[in-house]
Amino acid sequence: MTIRRVVPDIRTDDLDGSRRFYGLLGFVEVMNLGWVRTLASPSNPTAQLTLMGADATAAVHPDMSVEVDDVDAVYATVVEAGAEIVHPLQDEEWGVRRFFVRDPNGRVVNVVSHQ
Repeated sequence: MTIRRVVPDIRTDDLDGSRRFYGLLGFVEVMNLGWVRTLASPSNPTAQLTLMGADATAAVHPDMSVEVDDVDAVYATVVEAGAEIVHPLQDEEWGVRRFFVRDPNGRVVNVVSHQ
């Protein structure tokens, strides 16, 4: 399994205000689906954060996202270990396959692969 990036997910009711604030720190918007936006460092594009309103398909909000090369293999591993799945493995219309799992600290992790 290869981890491609790890991104904090910040829940916000003010996507524009949050984007402006993180712009002060040098982040630029690299993806905008309306309810979710990814900001990145122009000099280091894997240094990212995600701003999220209400998730388009999940009832819970993730605390972080981990992009992996094979989400199905990771899903099988965490299910076999007995971890709590809080959003099922599924293909999303915006071109990712993902699931959410709760870590031992109660944090929700969005595990994702781009299709």
